[in-house]
Amino acid sequence: MVEPENFKNLNLQMYTRKTVKQYLLNLKGHKVKNLHGFIVGEIEKGVILEVLDFTNGNLTQTAEILGMTRTTLRNKSRKHKI
Repeated sequence: MVEPENFKNLNLQMYTRKTVKQYLLNLKGHKVKNLHGFIVGEIEKGVILEVLDFTNGNLTQTAEILGMTRTTLRNKSRKHKI
């Protein structure tokens, strides 16, 4: 099994920082609340959707790749309306 930390060329922190910076700049002075919750929710939904696509919708494989139970995956899918 390949662990994410083995992909040193894929710097997710760098991409995340750039994306958050651009998001904040696009606010153009508008106030934002609960940015952390918003970002975590959006990332979680995006990750679930990508892994579901990768596994052709196989919930068992998706849950395994994400490191969660199928029940947790179902609950998160309902939460994000997937």
